[in-house]
Amino acid sequence: MKTEWQYRQVDEKTVAGLARELEISPVLARCLVGRGIETPEQASEFIRPSLRNLTDPFSIRDMEKAVRRIVNAVADREKIMVFGDFDADGVTATCLVNDFLTSLDAEVCWYIPHRIKEGYGFRADHVQMAVERDVDLIITVDCGSSGHEAVEAARLEDIDVVVTDHHEIPDDVPAALACVNPKRKDCASGLDYLAGVGVAFYLIIALRKFMRDHRFFENLPEPNLLEYCDLVALGTIGDMVPLLADNRVLCTTGINVMKKGARKGLASLSRISRVELATIDCEDITFRLIPRINAAGRISHARICVNHVSSSSRNAHEKTAEILDSLNRKRQVIEQEILDDIEKKITADPSIARNPALIMWDGKWNPSVLGIAASKLARRYSKPVILISTTDEPAVGSCRSIESVNIHHAVTECSHLLEKFGGHAMAAGITISPENLDKFRAGINRHICVRYYPSDFISFLDVDGSLPLCDINRDLAAELARMGPFGKSNPEPVFTCSDIKVVSSVIIGSRHRKMVLCQDGSTGGAQVDAFQFNITDTVNPPRRFSRIAFKLKINKFKKNTCQIIIQDAQI
Repeated sequence: MKTEWQYRQVDEKTVAGLARELEISPVLARCLVGRGIETPEQASEFIRPSLRNLTDPFSIRDMEKAVRRIVNAVADREKIMVFGDFDADGVTATCLVNDFLTSLDAEVCWYIPHRIKEGYGFRADHVQMAVERDVDLIITVDCGSSGHEAVEAARLEDIDVVVTDHHEIPDDVPAALACVNPKRKDCASGLDYLAGVGVAFYLIIALRKFMRDHRFFENLPEPNLLEYCDLVALGTIGDMVPLLADNRVLCTTGINVMKKGARKGLASLSRISRVELATIDCEDITFRLIPRINAAGRISHARICVNHVSSSSRNAHEKTAEILDSLNRKRQVIEQEILDDIEKKITADPSIARNPALIMWDGKWNPSVLGIAASKLARRYSKPVILISTTDEPAVGSCRSIESVNIHHAVTECSHLLEKFGGHAMAAGITISPENLDKFRAGINRHICVRYYPSDFISFLDVDGSLPLCDINRDLAAELARMGPFGKSNPEPVFTCSDIKVVSSVIIGSRHRKMVLCQDGSTGGAQVDAFQFNITDTVNPPRRFSRIAFKLKINKFKKNTCQIIIQDAQI
């Protein structure tokens, strides 16, 4: 699908003023202004995010209720269960709360359901398991907002429930003792962009403050919350939430903590992923660490990851890291088989891809990897994708969307056809009877046709400006890196350059191209190392480009050099 380049519009006087006031390059100033950061105060806060600027956790609805109940449970030696989800967000949130309560010498255990055997969410049958473990209080993390039946079942067993979550929540909030979810309509915190682990972190911030104010730490070591920020960054980046405001602070802090290598589980996972901890960034976390963490929940069981991140044995870490790496390779094979099958179906019947949403099902597809496959197809076709496995009844499916289309709204409108569903604007999970599949597909496509315009499905690449190759150097790459961590709502800067000649070129792997480029008419004949991934023609790749759009990065393998990564090119 063709991508349209969209240049960010900026006021040149504002750019010049910001560059002068902060003594930064006009290139960085332009990138900041293009993102609405126009004053020195805004820019300083953005470039140097600080934990001091975090929102008060008690601003989240029901936070004080949750804190008081948990503190009483700790003080009275009640049995607490932390109930989480099986993805990276849920795993890190589970580790976070469990480790914090363990540091308080609380009676605590944790549980994460099996993705296939139990499915997503807190259910009534989980309560019976809690009863068998003599649990007095259940704290959900990254789930629970739709667990009405489970909460009621817990009440009948005299078990209190504290829900902490960030998923879309219905108007009828579960009747838990506390429901800490910033997406509640009656929550004025403004923290609805937090990941599940972010909400869990605000819970322990509030817990520590309450306990400090009430002198709980006179005879007990006070936990250092900075040590937990690596988990917060890992889960937040893994859940693809906006990396702005408090999330930016949490992730910046967490990545810095991660670089120190104190958490042995993450250190061993980085080694097996061939990531250098000292230079780890958001891209490494997204494409190397997160897939290995998620692979456990998809192919085996997410409890492997909780044990890995929380365990203190180095031997256990190295062995478990190898297991996670092996599971990820297995996941890649299964995923590619599904993608190949889908592309064959579309080639045989192109009309499948002409609908507003790409909705397909098959009895051979492994349901555990459908979400990743759907994400790749959504980017490839620039439209929502819903993939459903009909291997068992009822069928289960994963929905992934694009920025302009709220898939949760679409699924909600068709909820009468579903057994259950949950999720948020960009992703959702569904359970559906096979007899309703055709009606469901028609309903989703109808919803999208009515609610959205053709322009919503155009793939745009936001460009920050032009940058001649002769102006590229390592210092500029390092300066632009101060805008990270990059991710949703804070994309990495993209620049354009014209009249590009390929000086040398080599194909790496099956579809990647490594090049040395120069620009016609450039001062001094400046040459730049470049990479282009997933090229279509590996036999006769172009020797010239009329224009390229690219990102500028420090070369991690040659630390005193930089390189560009081509995002799009015009011949």
